[in-house]
Amino acid sequence: MHIFSASLPLDIVLTALIAATIIAVFVVEHVFLKKNEDVLKRHQVLLIYGAALILLVGGIIGIMAVWSFDFVTFFNGLWTTISAFIIDSVPALTGTAVAIFVAIVVLRILRLSFRQIGKNPGPSQRRKKTIGKVSLSISNYLVAIIVIIVILAIWGFNVVPALAGLGIAGLVIGLGAQKFINDLIAGFFIIFEHHFDVGDVIEVTGFKGEVIDIGLKTTQVRNWKGEIRIMNNGDVTNVINYSRNPSVAIVEFDIAYKEDIQTTINILKEELPKLKDMYPDIIENPSVIGVVNLADSGVTLRVIAKTENEKHYGIERALRQFVKETLDAKGIEIPFPQVVVNQPKR
Repeated sequence: MHIFSASLPLDIVLTALIAATIIAVFVVEHVFLKKNEDVLKRHQVLLIYGAALILLVGGIIGIMAVWSFDFVTFFNGLWTTISAFIIDSVPALTGTAVAIFVAIVVLRILRLSFRQIGKNPGPSQRRKKTIGKVSLSISNYLVAIIVIIVILAIWGFNVVPALAGLGIAGLVIGLGAQKFINDLIAGFFIIFEHHFDVGDVIEVTGFKGEVIDIGLKTTQVRNWKGEIRIMNNGDVTNVINYSRNPSVAIVEFDIAYKEDIQTTINILKEELPKLKDMYPDIIENPSVIGVVNLADSGVTLRVIAKTENEKHYGIERALRQFVKETLDAKGIEIPFPQVVVNQPKR
């Protein structure tokens, strides 16, 4: 033991001890957090990470002190360098701050302005809202590019060759990003050919929901469960738009074969118009289509009602309840499946 200690300089021994201590603490911390990740609260985890960071910084400083690092000279030189840089760069820093401030103000004004588009109800409200969102997206890109060019010019970079090279760079990027370019072009066609607008209910590849955002590259659709699907505009094909025309509520029900079909139809024709006064979403009086099937246990009739767009789900539920209550009140039997079992006589 005496020979081992004498053969190693003190600074190496102390460095190894400090490093081993830091590694051991980090290993213990990792194992402890792994075992108790479901029990510890957020502030406790942050406290443990903070203590580990302090230990790491302290260990590094300790190792530097063991090796006689001149902190005074280092920090004096660092401060002198930072001070000289700040003093020499005051005009550029001021110009950069002004450019960023102006960009933020411009973006905020544009955001407030474009968000006002389509707020007033009207026949083209959704169209205006869509154009507003796309215009805001384009404005964000343009302002960001302009600010970057201005800041580069403020710091003394020659932006003229950079601007001249944008054409070549754009060609190279375009060849390597054909999918991206395809999405952009598809986004323009979606918007200007008026395939759908923000607020429309559409179905794409089996996913049905409300369009909540249309960008130059992607479209976001939210279904009735709150799930949001983000689709590249180039993949938005074979779209079904449910928002162009009114919806139709369809309800089918059976009556027993012994019941008179025409009497049932006459009763429903007399009673169904009452629903229009009860539900404003119905835009035309419900009507009885007639017999649509001869089922095993009854005659199937169909009732329809034209509703406001995508309001037919609730109206169908109301129609079923109303038909059931009306037929019960008139004594008309709604059949249910029955099984007749014959047992042989013994």
